[in-house]
Amino acid sequence: MARIGIIGSAGRMGQALADAIAAAGQELAGGVDKGGDVAALAAQSDVLVDFSAPAALEGNLDAAMAAGVPIVVGTTGLEERHHWLCDNAAGQIAVLQTGNTSLGVTLLAHLVREAASRLGEDWDIEISETHHRMKVDAPSGTALLLGEAAAAGRGLDLAGHSARGRDGVTGARQSGEIGFASLRGGSVAGDHTVHFLGADERISLTHLAENRTIFAKGAVRAAQWLVGKPAGRYRMGEVLDL
Repeated sequence: MARIGIIGSAGRMGQALADAIAAAGQELAGGVDKGGDVAALAAQSDVLVDFSAPAALEGNLDAAMAAGVPIVVGTTGLEERHHWLCDNAAGQIAVLQTGNTSLGVTLLAHLVREAASRLGEDWDIEISETHHRMKVDAPSGTALLLGEAAAAGRGLDLAGHSARGRDGVTGARQSGEIGFASLRGGSVAGDHTVHFLGADERISLTHLAENRTIFAKGAVRAAQWLVGKPAGRYRMGEVLDL
């Protein structure tokens, strides 16, 4: 039985995580939110799960390293510096960072990479995502995760081959670019579709999230899997042995 500590426990994901920990037969070591003592939580946990905010990530990683416990980072809206922080922490502890902890999305990303690697560049790739009105970052972390999967399948750097926020006279679509479209409204937990558009035919791979429990269940499974792993940077695909 793993003792799992929640960072960001006061949010909706925090409560979903507490429920998922109980359902999985694991032990809730405790939880903290903004201003809480992450170091104390880390000291009494076998693994931490972080669904707080990008601004808190550095302190959370420092606490995990000081206690020598692994950490699952599910916080979205991360920038290049945050990924550097994860890489740095992974030199001392096991770090699993992902834009989406859903097991279904993890499998979808695997399928997207496979499809992108097998379909030629004459197949255009577009990613659309829809989320609730309160989401503050776009494209979503999941959309970017899927974009990275598609880019990896093509052997491309996503940063140099993505198109976002098209407006006005944009000119013809550039060959090899991966497009993103974001919709916001209502209470949508998260819908993602990756479109492969070829000449006279299309393939669309879709994942629909009905509620946040799928992310909590996946995060708990990832946390259990991460306990006892050597220092390093891990991904959700490894949890499913992909």
